[in-house]
Amino acid sequence: MNSMTAEEIQQALYENRRLPHGPARNAQAEVLTAAAEVCGDPELFRQALIAQIDAYEYSAERTRMVIPFARLLQEYDRDPGAFGTRDTYDLFWRFKWVSGRIVESPEIPLESATGWLEDMERRYRLAGYSERAVRQSEFYLAHAIGDDERAERAINRWRAAERDGMSDCHACETHTQGWFWTIKGDDAKAIEIWEPVLAGSQTCREEPHRVLARSLLPLVRLGRADEARSHHLRGYRMARGTESLLRSIGEHIEFCALTGNEPRGLEILTEHTALLGPLADVESQMEFYGGVLVLLRRLSLLGHGADPSVSYEGSPRTVDELYGILHAEALGIAGRFDVRNGNTRTSDVLRTRIEQAPLLDVLPLGVRSTALPEPAGVPAPALFPVPAAAPATDFAELVERARQARDQGHPAADGLWAEVAARLDERSGQDGQDAEPLLLADVADHRALSAARSGAADAAELLTAVRDRYRALGRAERAALAELRLATAAAQAVGAPGEIRALLAAALQSAEALDPAEPLRTRRIALAELTSIRVESYLRSVEAAHSDAPGDGHDHGHGHSDGHDEFAAELAAFAAAYDETLPDVVAEAEETLGRLALSQGDPDRAATLLAAAAARSVAAGRPWEAVDPLALRAGVLVSLGRPEEAQEAALSALEHASEVTDADTQGVVRLTLADILLRCGAAGEATVHALTAAHWFDQAGRTADGGAQARLLLARAYARDGRPADAAEVLQSTLPDLLEHGEGQAVSVREFLGDLLGELREPRPAAEQYLLAAELAKDWEDQRPHAGLAQSAADQLSMADLVPEAVAAYERALELHRQTDGVPVAEVRMLRSLAWLELREGVTDAGVARARARMDEAAAVLEVLLASDPQAPELRSELAQTWHQLAQVLDRRVSTQEDEDEDETGTGSDGLVLLDKAEIEALRLEEVRLWDRAAGIYGELGTDHLEDRFQCLSSAAWTEHELGRAEAGAARMSALADELRALPEGTAPEWLLPSAERSAKSLMA
Repeated sequence: MNSMTAEEIQQALYENRRLPHGPARNAQAEVLTAAAEVCGDPELFRQALIAQIDAYEYSAERTRMVIPFARLLQEYDRDPGAFGTRDTYDLFWRFKWVSGRIVESPEIPLESATGWLEDMERRYRLAGYSERAVRQSEFYLAHAIGDDERAERAINRWRAAERDGMSDCHACETHTQGWFWTIKGDDAKAIEIWEPVLAGSQTCREEPHRVLARSLLPLVRLGRADEARSHHLRGYRMARGTESLLRSIGEHIEFCALTGNEPRGLEILTEHTALLGPLADVESQMEFYGGVLVLLRRLSLLGHGADPSVSYEGSPRTVDELYGILHAEALGIAGRFDVRNGNTRTSDVLRTRIEQAPLLDVLPLGVRSTALPEPAGVPAPALFPVPAAAPATDFAELVERARQARDQGHPAADGLWAEVAARLDERSGQDGQDAEPLLLADVADHRALSAARSGAADAAELLTAVRDRYRALGRAERAALAELRLATAAAQAVGAPGEIRALLAAALQSAEALDPAEPLRTRRIALAELTSIRVESYLRSVEAAHSDAPGDGHDHGHGHSDGHDEFAAELAAFAAAYDETLPDVVAEAEETLGRLALSQGDPDRAATLLAAAAARSVAAGRPWEAVDPLALRAGVLVSLGRPEEAQEAALSALEHASEVTDADTQGVVRLTLADILLRCGAAGEATVHALTAAHWFDQAGRTADGGAQARLLLARAYARDGRPADAAEVLQSTLPDLLEHGEGQAVSVREFLGDLLGELREPRPAAEQYLLAAELAKDWEDQRPHAGLAQSAADQLSMADLVPEAVAAYERALELHRQTDGVPVAEVRMLRSLAWLELREGVTDAGVARARARMDEAAAVLEVLLASDPQAPELRSELAQTWHQLAQVLDRRVSTQEDEDEDETGTGSDGLVLLDKAEIEALRLEEVRLWDRAAGIYGELGTDHLEDRFQCLSSAAWTEHELGRAEAGAARMSALADELRALPEGTAPEWLLPSAERSAKSLMA
């Protein structure tokens, strides 16, 4: 490699500072330091050393900064006079970093680490700095070697010392001081100290990223799980993929492992597989591995030890294999620290961390995670406990409870019978004795019913065998029910209409043949009749559809409303017949009538019927059967614009769902309630129910549909609640599912995500979402959404400094906007944005001319509109803003020239032709006129535009000052101040009058 010139090194240093932190930047920094040393320019060499130290500091090679810093210190000791004020400050500032990095390097003897600290203390004292930074470094050293008493003394002296130019930023100090209290086991104190960082009043390059991660387990231990969830969603988003935050990433993985979110933890680990392996910063490696090992141990204990995890050094590894590798490496690093420190403190702390027990069975996070495969022989933990009575230890008691639940129609019946069947199988395997025949028939009934519900091919065969068993045992009432289930199974399997009708008739005949003294005879008959009404209605619709097929010779000019009417009449007659005797069965009929009314476009009647059905179920002692009609009624009431009643219905549904074991129903109820709460403005409450709904849908195996919709609603609730980072993390996790739910939703979801990313100041990914949404909408008949998305993409591309791309997007949006007769204000704002983009990459005469043309075009659009509506306040305000911005463009042109040094040709840099004094004065006068015109409109628009008016008048006044007319400028501001004093108190912002007064005084100074 040829030697680089000083200019080439300087440019390369500038370019390297713009690279992301990581190995590539570090390697280039090392090359440039060597080149600078060869170059022989001491000042350039110092700059290169500083750049190398800074590159290491924000990477996974932090500890390597010791060598370049030692060389920099040698340069200082050799010739302190060569260091300017800034150079000296930079040296002393980085002394803190190095003292910490030395502590984190087990190869550096303890005596050397202590010597560095003593040297730092001496140098800071001679330089006149406070001992605050020294005591902070002493705390790090004392903690690292396990000297708790010295650590506490150091932190007390640190906090007592005066802040000065060497003190760490407030956020970093707060982070460490809170961490000290977690070490002492006082989580509440730590959270209290961290509050300024968590609240956003103290921030820096790595905060609140690190505090958010540190706070996770303390919050869970304090019972503040909701905050912990939010800190994970927000904090991991900040830390993801950042080398210097490996410890924080490990803490997020650890948090997932200890809160029942092992799949999420594994996904985070997968995203950071490239960072597994030896690192220069061995302490960060050990801390990262510590969090990973907590996860891997949990996975192994859950039966996933033989499952694939992630690759290590290019080779796929199972969970147990990876655990063995990382465990050995982490403890090996800890052992090196132990040798240096002369104790086992580091190894002991690491082992304790790895062996932690879970803090919660599950903490729903809201984000979508791929479920782990169910390990053989190890039951998967339920996300939510299935509501049921207390477990029975006595088998006879269990059977009795199962029969009671079955006869009552209780949702727990299936679970109880499943347990009976399992215990029965176990008993038969132990002693070979069969159970009583009736119990065997009941278990067979449970299995046949499960088969029928799942649509199993052998369901009819199983139900027939159950019927025959019950008949043989003389249990005709149970046989009649099995007969009815045969008919419904045939209908579910879309059997031949004649066969289904025959089975229904047989079921009704069996019910009617029961002994009149049988208590269940009336119920069996009613159930057979209701089932016949429902199935017959279905069969009629199928037959009508076939008869209406083209070419069948029938008249197709009529609809099927008669069939619906007949169905409704039959249901009503049934309800009337059994109104007094079987209220729960009548409730089923009324619910069906409610659904029918809804399908026929009569939501008011539907709401009434559904309410009646729910009330009957509750009165009959079957509140769980009120859940479905109440949830449906809540949705109907929302559509009718009755949100308060809808919320009441949804809350009732949730209350009655306490005993419902069906996960899908639980998800629907909570999703309905969350939707209603969000519509009613209760975003915080909505998040709770949407979060729970998502997890119920996951448990029901509906992650991709119901779960996705619940997460979408959760994201909207988070956004409405002022939590955009939480919303974005949830939405991005479920985005692939939502994109499968139709083009309309795909566009809406991508636009929503773009909005969130824009709010989070992530313009590039925001622009990407808008552009993807625009691509989907480009062929829609209505092109207004396409135009709006193109404009949003342009705004974000502009924010990301992607100027050519932003210009192209604005041009496309303008074209679409004009084609669709969009809102004129949007066109005006796009034209103004295009004007400013002309100056983004430098002020040139051509750019200024194009910017002026765009501003003039925007003003022309507004003037045309104002010709037909001269007093339109929004249009007048936009015209004033356009004049204001045009004046700013001209001001930028003049100000740029004033910063240039004229060369011999009379041409400035970048081809800017230098104006003479008269030309500059003309531009300045034009600026004043434009600001005056804008201020005049703002004045006519009233006190709502006082701040806009102040900005225009202030700009005009100072421009006049530059023209040598200071008195005129001061007069403007004095007149404004007089006007502000005359306004009623509270009309103008408090700062406005003092600012006007100060400006008037300064202009005359």
